[in-house]
Amino acid sequence: MLLTILLLIFTVVVVPLVSFYFGTPLTAEQTDILYTMGSVAAGMIIYCFVVGEITNNNSQIDKLWSVIPIVYTWGMTYLGGWNERMILMSILVTIWGARLTFNFARKGGYKWPIWAGEEDYRWDILRKKPGFSNRFVWMLFNLFFISAYQGTLIFLFTLPILTSLSENAVPLYWADYLLAIVFIGFVVIEFIADQQQHIFQTEKRKRIEHNLPMEEYGKGFISTGLWAYSRHPNYLSEQSIWVVFYLFSVTATGEWINWSVAGCVLLIILFKGSSDFSEGISAGKYPEYNNYIANVPRFIPFLKKNKI
Repeated sequence: MLLTILLLIFTVVVVPLVSFYFGTPLTAEQTDILYTMGSVAAGMIIYCFVVGEITNNNSQIDKLWSVIPIVYTWGMTYLGGWNERMILMSILVTIWGARLTFNFARKGGYKWPIWAGEEDYRWDILRKKPGFSNRFVWMLFNLFFISAYQGTLIFLFTLPILTSLSENAVPLYWADYLLAIVFIGFVVIEFIADQQQHIFQTEKRKRIEHNLPMEEYGKGFISTGLWAYSRHPNYLSEQSIWVVFYLFSVTATGEWINWSVAGCVLLIILFKGSSDFSEGISAGKYPEYNNYIANVPRFIPFLKKNKI
């Protein structure tokens, strides 16, 4: 796990630096906006680290994950003079953020005071592992990975919106509207996946609390609906959403690879590591989970013969 974390931190430095040299160079206007919004991102990272240390709740970045991209995109749209493509992209991010905020809130992620709320269960498990149980090591992990890595990643995957201001950018056209439809389609799929998970977990807890027959809930994890075709349909949709968001930069500039690609690339890498960690926990808790892994693809459906 430590090697995975170090690799992720390494990539968040290297990938943006390498991608910066692809495509048309940034204009002075794009650079100014990048620095302005980058300072907001830096403030957010510092806030999450400090509050996480004071409260010992390291899910501060989770509370902002669905909110701060809305701030970034609308902030860049305002600074960019209300470009039409930027307005469309900001509306899409707002739709995405509203759905994700709702899902996080119903799981107890938001409480008053604002730094309270449910912490990601994986952090408590990780704290107990050798090395991470050291308070100083955990502080460094909170600084460099939980706060800085994830905070930087959130900022990076919103940056394709800035390509609408490139020197070679074209006006909004039919391909942008097609991408908008695909973007919303993935938001709907993610909503369905999270709703199925929510219904399953709610019913499972109800049966445990009232000592009712467990039936299909006895194995502990959902494997029906979208989850019968992908072990992480919500993760698949989330990655796809930001890949589609990047494709708006392609319609704007005509460049398939440009400097804003780092965000979606790093998000895909993060979800690989995150799903590895989550599945390791699930396999240790649920005896049937390894069979689920063997027969259902991690992300992309139909890559394995489903027997669940």
